[in-house]
Amino acid sequence: MILTAADRRRGDPDPIRIALVVPLQGSAGIFGPSCEFCAQLAAEEVAADGVLGRPIEFVVVDGGAPPQAVADEVDLLITAGLVDAVTGWHLSSVRQAVIPRIAQRVPYVYTSLYEGGERSPCVFLAGETPGRQLRPAFSWFAQELGVRRWAIVGNDYVWPRRTAASARRYLDRLGGKVDTEDFVLLGTEKYDDALRRLAASAPQGVLMLLVGADAVAFNRAFADAGLDETCIRFSPLMDENMVLGSGAAATRKLFSAAGFFETLTTADSLDFSARYHRRFGVLAPVLNSMGESCYEGVRLLVELFNRAGSTDIRRILAVADGLAYDSPRGPVRLRNQHLEQRVFLATVDDLQFDVLHRF
Repeated sequence: MILTAADRRRGDPDPIRIALVVPLQGSAGIFGPSCEFCAQLAAEEVAADGVLGRPIEFVVVDGGAPPQAVADEVDLLITAGLVDAVTGWHLSSVRQAVIPRIAQRVPYVYTSLYEGGERSPCVFLAGETPGRQLRPAFSWFAQELGVRRWAIVGNDYVWPRRTAASARRYLDRLGGKVDTEDFVLLGTEKYDDALRRLAASAPQGVLMLLVGADAVAFNRAFADAGLDETCIRFSPLMDENMVLGSGAAATRKLFSAAGFFETLTTADSLDFSARYHRRFGVLAPVLNSMGESCYEGVRLLVELFNRAGSTDIRRILAVADGLAYDSPRGPVRLRNQHLEQRVFLATVDDLQFDVLHRF
């Protein structure tokens, strides 16, 4: 929970303080409220017993600020002894800036889906990777819909670029191909050039690697151009906020793959959704995979602390591999610093996700 010193009683144990790095501005800023509320829920649910006999507090860091500015703030918090761990949903460019500044001093749970391949000590990856999202999805699209010719439209930074490279490899093995690629700056609102190239190349599918508000603007422009009549869209980063922002008229033939959707009808996800809305009410921020990932990040830290009996990164690394527990995503297990999890394919039906298949 997010507390101040005035909220604690004299004699209470010192809290475990966690830097919660979530976007509060920019293209991904629409995810911030959900991320904060879900992290708070995770902290409150372990509050009865505490973690190592201590409560949890957050220091919120704006992960939507420039990457080096985020890294500077995280470094300052760790150096001053103000936080015991770092977690949160933020872009890969932020993660890459933050890791060297953490310098293996505290555990860092990165909760976002990402491009894969991270092996830095002290970093635990709770999100989905292309091998678990794109590879089985491309196979499903080829077998079920006959879609093998793709175009890629993404933001111009590390996650879209490296994910696009993985997509080309997966499609090549399936006998598919990528016709065109367009990468645009974060914050892009106009897609005229990309849409002209899409109209000219006429792909069967578009792989969207766009973040937040950028994806909303693309969805609207794509539908306005009439391209949704003949072409599907698939995004590994598409949530309920983006669907609502796009509108029902702009989400025809739109697919996504993730470890969690609010409409997922597993016992674990239904129970999580009920707890979230019971705690925060019907006017709470939209529950989505980004927010749930922050719940996951706090939960994973708690499991690591309890298993190690300490917040010390060396003791955590010694016992981390093989850790398993049940989460809103179902059974998960930590292997090679990555959280293994189920991934689901969904399509947008009006303004909500209809889960079609489990990979």
